[in-house]
Amino acid sequence: MTTYSIEQRLLALFDERIAFFDGAMGTMVQRAGLEEADFRGERFAQHHKSLKGNNDLLVLTRPDVIRTIHQQYLNAGADIIGTNTFNANSFSQADYDLESVVYDLNVAAAKLAKETTAAHDRPSFVAGAIGPLNKTLSLSPDVNDPGFRALTFDEAREAYAEQARGLIDGGADFLLVETIFDTLNAKAALSAIEEVKAEKGVDLPVVVSVTIVDKSGRNLSGQTVEAFYISIEHAKPLAVGINCSLGAAEMRPFLKDLSSVADCHVHCYPNAGLPNAFGGYDQTPEQMATLLREFASDGMVNLIGGCCGTTPDHIATI
Repeated sequence: MTTYSIEQRLLALFDERIAFFDGAMGTMVQRAGLEEADFRGERFAQHHKSLKGNNDLLVLTRPDVIRTIHQQYLNAGADIIGTNTFNANSFSQADYDLESVVYDLNVAAAKLAKETTAAHDRPSFVAGAIGPLNKTLSLSPDVNDPGFRALTFDEAREAYAEQARGLIDGGADFLLVETIFDTLNAKAALSAIEEVKAEKGVDLPVVVSVTIVDKSGRNLSGQTVEAFYISIEHAKPLAVGINCSLGAAEMRPFLKDLSSVADCHVHCYPNAGLPNAFGGYDQTPEQMATLLREFASDGMVNLIGGCCGTTPDHIATI
């Protein structure tokens, strides 16, 4: 019996049809109406800081909530679900004084997602989600000191490596470096991933996803999507794409530019339109699906999903 690698299985899926990511995790967590006690659980009951809003922590304190969200997206038709680890890095968790649990968060999140896919009735994959740090290597946080940086490249790489170790040890099928607003941060993440893969003797695929901050088509550190791709091309990603950013309609020209230069598969998972005055997203599943159908029919994408404001209803309709 021939055993196929994860990469071979994903490539076979992409050759057969367009594949589907899940939608927003944060949107669904907000819908669950959780309180401080849910985030604390027993393990963090006496923690000295408020923990409400630390969604990544729920894989330890309310895994049932995260499992249900994963199941809803799989039932909606997602082929790939992302781990609940967008902020599961030492810099983001420092806001809660929880740097010590970063590895545990990533292992638990990957295991939880893998258990959910294993119990599902059709083949599916787990993307180990590596979000952006809350600090940037390319830009100064101090307008009065443009040369100042809040961290070094090695510090960023170390934080990403810790997260990658946890996701790999937890069983993620591939790693997703997503919502990249600073390309230098992404290069630190990709360097860390290569280091950890060599350390562990594994070779799992990597998918990379940039976010566009305005209609100029650039990320926060100022790169166009073409320049971004050239900057990370050396990592040989299985797929590269755009997520979050603008709504699908506004994303289209930049996705077209990326698909014209990328020597790999291309994906997108946009927000459900542009945010409204209250920070919410109003684009209906039908509206979003109509826009993404055009991306598909024009041959621009191999994977499609949803970011902020999207739900299982969006994924099912898409």
